[in-house]
Amino acid sequence: MKKYLKYFILSIGIAFSLGFFLIETTPIYFEIPKNFPKPVYDFKRNPLTEEGFQLGSNLFYDPILSRDNTISCASCHLQQTGFTHVDHELSHGIDGKIGNRNAISLQNLAWTKDFMWDGGVNHLDVQAIHPITSKVEMDETLENVVSKLQKSDKYPHLFEAAFGTKKITGQLMLKALSQFVVSLTSSNSKYDKVLRKEENFTEMEKNGYRLFKQNCASCHQEPLFKSDKFEYNGLTLDPTLNDFGRMRITQNPKDSLKFKVPTLRNVQYTFPYMHDGRFKTLTEVVKHYNSLQANKILPKELAKSMRLTDNERTDLVAFLKTLTDKEMLFNPRYAYSK
Repeated sequence: MKKYLKYFILSIGIAFSLGFFLIETTPIYFEIPKNFPKPVYDFKRNPLTEEGFQLGSNLFYDPILSRDNTISCASCHLQQTGFTHVDHELSHGIDGKIGNRNAISLQNLAWTKDFMWDGGVNHLDVQAIHPITSKVEMDETLENVVSKLQKSDKYPHLFEAAFGTKKITGQLMLKALSQFVVSLTSSNSKYDKVLRKEENFTEMEKNGYRLFKQNCASCHQEPLFKSDKFEYNGLTLDPTLNDFGRMRITQNPKDSLKFKVPTLRNVQYTFPYMHDGRFKTLTEVVKHYNSLQANKILPKELAKSMRLTDNERTDLVAFLKTLTDKEMLFNPRYAYSK
């Protein structure tokens, strides 16, 4: 049986007011896996409820959020692939338009401070504004989305159940989306089961774990296998995209070509890899890092060459596959339902 530290959000049978009238909702207890740190998301400002979660799920899978009702959040964030896309390098949006980045995976967002590859959004409760208003993603306005939701048959009732009012606002819509995506927790991979002494690594996986801790863990920190940093990882600039990463936000030349250090959980299924999707396989990713030569612009974590043999690269990939959490990838609670 999994052991969790229970994160107490609300008392059973809670009633809360959001400036409209008092309502009763069904609280959700957000469970923190035993070896995970304290979440950074402030649940007190957006308490999880079953009604809010279900509203957020409906919104996540509904193309009504886009200008012509063709693109939903799930269009680029598919559950079975770690809530990202796998059929093309760069995200596709409305009218067949193509963005300049690979969709980032959505999981364990309760432990995430900055969002997007460049950290352009610093709070989960406003993150959805970017794809909704992006000209190459959904190309819509919050005003129009709210108007469409208000005129629908089902959404006024769902908002009333979640927030106590049939009057829909952009703020409430964003809070509902947050309640859904913040719940997408991945913590039951083989790696987790080994830590809980429920399973054992194979010799290849065990050696891969040793290599990971030597060469990768300084950036992809356990147990979330990510960090809050933005780093240059040795990738050359794609001249067709001219994406300089973090520098676009900070305007600091020192941040040129720095991108978010993403999670490696479920990495077996979140291909293609890197901010521009240039690598299709984990083997290509490992070969890239194995080929890096020390230079003055690489971070100190990458300054020392890995010098892995072919067998060691295979073992490292074998370990990375132990981060696959099929319970999350196929959890019916996270899936689309009418």
